[in-house]
Amino acid sequence: MVPASKVIVSLTQEQRQALGRLVRTGTHPGAMRRRAQILLKADADGPDAWTDEEIAEHLETSRMTVQRVRQQFAAEGLDATLHRKKPTGRQYRKLDGRQEAELVAVACSEPPAGHARWTMTLLAGRLVELEVVGAIDPSTVWRTLQKTSSSRGSSSSGSSRRRRAGPSRPPWRT
Repeated sequence: MVPASKVIVSLTQEQRQALGRLVRTGTHPGAMRRRAQILLKADADGPDAWTDEEIAEHLETSRMTVQRVRQQFAAEGLDATLHRKKPTGRQYRKLDGRQEAELVAVACSEPPAGHARWTMTLLAGRLVELEVVGAIDPSTVWRTLQKTSSSRGSSSSGSSRRRRAGPSRPPWRT
């Protein structure tokens, strides 16, 4: 007996063949292949339709994943179900490689007169002044510098590590 809330997946012969080819070839991403397998097993017109629990157990996934794939197929179709959407809330890089290099170069230079070291606000202002970027938030400057080993105001540029002076062996081994 089929629950009232369960979405029935009904594939055409062409869709079954395309999904079968997709599953057999190893060139597609795992998530896409898993969704194709879910649709093939859930096909009500196929040789043997499986329950969500059977599909989830066989494919080592959750029942909710199987249910979501069914719902997405019914609402959006085969292509939308197989191909992932680009995440909407993701933050992409604000600076490209050239801009990051200029930021590091400025951060490793002498700070402005009257300042002992660069602050994130000073660096952001300097990048705008040099027309490296139109506008930039100091927190973006901070996140970018976190990825490098540079240190604002340090005598080293951060491009190579300083060697420690002293014994080559740990002091507890004499």
